[in-house]
Amino acid sequence: MNKQTQAETIHHRLLKHYGRPDWHGELSPVEELVSTILSQNTNDVNRDRAYDRLVSTFKSWEEVRDAEEEAVIEAVRTAGLANQKGPRIQNALRTLTEEQGEITLDFLADMDPVSARKWLENLKGVGPKTAAIVLLFAFKKPAFPVDTHVHRVTTRLGLIPEGTSAEKAHQLLEDLFVEEAYHDVHLNMIQLGREICQAREPRCEECPLTDLCRYYQENIKNDQET
Repeated sequence: MNKQTQAETIHHRLLKHYGRPDWHGELSPVEELVSTILSQNTNDVNRDRAYDRLVSTFKSWEEVRDAEEEAVIEAVRTAGLANQKGPRIQNALRTLTEEQGEITLDFLADMDPVSARKWLENLKGVGPKTAAIVLLFAFKKPAFPVDTHVHRVTTRLGLIPEGTSAEKAHQLLEDLFVEEAYHDVHLNMIQLGREICQAREPRCEECPLTDLCRYYQENIKNDQET
């Protein structure tokens, strides 16, 4: 089975197992960017707490932009790495104001995906994953976000070589899956990574993909047969 066929089979198998997933709600592009910056290196609960406190502390993104740095850091502290994330958010809001005259990302809708990704990644603290999430969920542009769960799952499945960087994985996975599958595969792989394909003790006996998984075939199945 070649990798494109494997990827297509994985997509349909996960849809059958989990169904069609929903994102965390409709956010504006700026809201999605801020939320995704807060999500870096933390879980959804802490991200949402930090986001809710940020928007309840300040009445507008302009207030966040113009606030004292320490006030923003304190507002997002529950997301962790607040000393980095607070300034990153303010920097992004200031860059938008300087370049667009207002705090908006709507101009990205008219850009091709490559140019839009490049613009986002020029923001300090915005890497391939953050850019891909904004493009996919806020603009419905073709992008395949790779977080720690997706990276681990796709490595174990053998879709990407071991040792592949997260940055390189974005392009490899975009080439393997059809664009229409990006949304569902991304979210279903995250669920698989959280519930079954965990980092330390994967629950392979519950996984619907064992016959497609390099890790299972090399480590679990062989051990069971010896």
